[in-house]
Amino acid sequence: MTVVSNDPTWWPTINAYRFSSYFFLAAFVGVMYDWALTFGQEVELVWRQRWSLMTVLYLSVRYLGIVYAALNMLSWIMFIVLDWVFVLMLSMLWVIIITRLHAMYQGSRNILILLIVAFLAINIFDGVAVVMTMLHSSEEELILSGTYQCSVADTEDVSHLGSVCWILNTVWEVLTLCLTLWIAVQHFRELRQHSARGIIKDCLTVLIQTHVLYFASFVAVSCFELIIDLSPTLSTGYSLDAQIYSGFLAILEVVQMFVLGPRLILGVREYHAKLVANSDVVTGMTSISFQQRVHISTGNSV
Repeated sequence: MTVVSNDPTWWPTINAYRFSSYFFLAAFVGVMYDWALTFGQEVELVWRQRWSLMTVLYLSVRYLGIVYAALNMLSWIMFIVLDWVFVLMLSMLWVIIITRLHAMYQGSRNILILLIVAFLAINIFDGVAVVMTMLHSSEEELILSGTYQCSVADTEDVSHLGSVCWILNTVWEVLTLCLTLWIAVQHFRELRQHSARGIIKDCLTVLIQTHVLYFASFVAVSCFELIIDLSPTLSTGYSLDAQIYSGFLAILEVVQMFVLGPRLILGVREYHAKLVANSDVVTGMTSISFQQRVHISTGNSV
């Protein structure tokens, strides 16, 4: 359905959409700046290395993230495509985290099964939620005072699905953070008395720092989502406060997924490259890993 109107009562809506587009543009610029900043590392640590699952995931998250950020500026038109891209990107990030944790837990089958079961359950629900939202949403093309917009409205039957997805995603992030911290504590205890423990300790530090930073960004996103959901004026209004909160939420989501997400791989590979530059250190670390039965994968598999 197309609505054409020059009614001045639509002006707050026009201003709200226009104001939101500034934040989407800022998010896109941020992703492009981070890509330009790390492109040299990407060439050396990704493109020129042996290809693996992590290589594919890194390139997918990085470059589909750029596309997502660009389409986000047209989110009122491309909302269906963006929903599916978001679910796909989130799944890829979780596969990266599963691979890291599987390596940190020395290939533990129990940990792998736990993570895969949780991964499948949450992602299947997210996919079903997107389908239900598509089936129970109505959209209108708005031509307001010469501007083109798309209005999307969900029915009450699916309005709660977004909150349920957010809760499940939070459960996943908390679970992976707890598993990361737990194995880190265990490794530090095992290496406390070893004379060369600093090498593997530095590796664990890299893994923990990148994961904790990623989790902190998720917490920031969750806080903004919670504030918007609990405030009727922010969730449904076109006030300046509502647009500012929604705009910062859009920026944080893009930063979490498409800036910090690729760094989960890039940070570890950068550390591995530094070890390779010193063959004596690499040989010593490998020997220590076998002697102590502590396996920390820092290569292209993480």
